[in-house]
Amino acid sequence: QVQLVESGGDLVQPGGSLRLSCVVSGSILRFNAMGWYRQAPGKERELVARITTGDSTYYGDSVKGRFAISRDNAKNTVYLQMNSLKPEDTAVYYCSAFPHVGEPYWGQGTQVTVSS
Repeated sequence: QVQLVESGGDLVQPGGSLRLSCVVSGSILRFNAMGWYRQAPGKERELVARITTGDSTYYGDSVKGRFAISRDNAKNTVYLQMNSLKPEDTAVYYCSAFPHVGEPYWGQGTQVTVSS
């Protein structure tokens, strides 16, 4: 059973920064890619960032230049560094793991609120 545990969500002022962490049970090298998604109230879940085992990265248009995804294979952890946060970044952020075959695995989510 694969478990993903996110942490780091918080209340932060506009312009502030946060770093989210996602710890995975077992090696993350067994997955094609790891990703961060988010879902705001009344909206669909959207891709924030994705990183492959080869360290190729992809970002949603709304976060390009502000967010950075990274991974530490030795710690089985994926990070999302979020800078220049805006109120519209407020959402529950989910970590995901994409296996070679089958559906992705999801964490339980961590709340990020950007407000003054």
